[in-house]
Amino acid sequence: MAVLISIGHDGWYTEDQLAEELRAVDPGADIRPLSAPGNLEEVTMLAVSALKGDLPAHLPNLQLVQKLGAGVETIVAHPGLAPHVRIARLKPQEPAQEIAEYCLAYVLRGQRNMAAHAAAQARCAWQPLAPKRPADTTVGVLGLGHIGGRTARLMRDMRFRVLGWSRSPMEIEGVGCRHGEAALTQLLGECDYVCSILPSTPATRGLMNAEKLAAMKPGATLINAGRGDLVEEPALLAALDAGTPGQAVLDVVRQEPLPADSPLWTHPRVTITPHVSGWHLGGALRDVVENYRRLHAGEPLLHEVDRQRGY
Repeated sequence: MAVLISIGHDGWYTEDQLAEELRAVDPGADIRPLSAPGNLEEVTMLAVSALKGDLPAHLPNLQLVQKLGAGVETIVAHPGLAPHVRIARLKPQEPAQEIAEYCLAYVLRGQRNMAAHAAAQARCAWQPLAPKRPADTTVGVLGLGHIGGRTARLMRDMRFRVLGWSRSPMEIEGVGCRHGEAALTQLLGECDYVCSILPSTPATRGLMNAEKLAAMKPGATLINAGRGDLVEEPALLAALDAGTPGQAVLDVVRQEPLPADSPLWTHPRVTITPHVSGWHLGGALRDVVENYRRLHAGEPLLHEVDRQRGY
């Protein structure tokens, strides 16, 4: 009964680093990095950030794939994952706060005219601009779950007018919560900033298409810190050229890393960050080793995913 760690991509924790941190949480757990997997027949749990294509086929006794984050769309859809293998995700507090702060940072960037001041400095121009008042600014948050709800509350506490949207009814004090397809179109037209924290599901993929982008407020900013396949990228580029929305901040894109020839890199109204809005796992490391214990004790898992729903 062993946990095998396979990060599956570069630019984050290494497998050895994460194994060391997990062992510090539970010194008795059999935790192995992919570089030293031992007998693969002993592996019953796989901890991944991205699931490598052929890895499940080499683990005959695999029972659980533990995602080291929130998004599980590629794991749920993985063709090599046997139907009996369970999937769990994390709902960590630290990266949820980091994602909320990321969205706030780019809202404040717009509120305080930081891009305009940087451009003025490049021209050696002393050009005062009045910052925008939070009370006069509407921030929309798409997705009101663990991360989106925290983002909406942070924006509320910063005195913005906040609207939230979800598929089903939600209530958050001080946030105007809406749900359903028709409500989304109306919300988009009211918001100066739209922060997407939605997961990737059949219902959300391509949600921000040409029609939805055209419904946004002219000059508004779209901030996507959820999943890259929410946005139809050719439609976004055309919409930005038309000024609706006026700016896009993308921490996630459909293909990661973003190819060097993508026009998103050079579009003057697009800001790209390399999927860094939520970084540290923090206390969620305890949930990984707790699911290892629960799996072998036959107890309910933390944050198990419904493979049919995709979350």
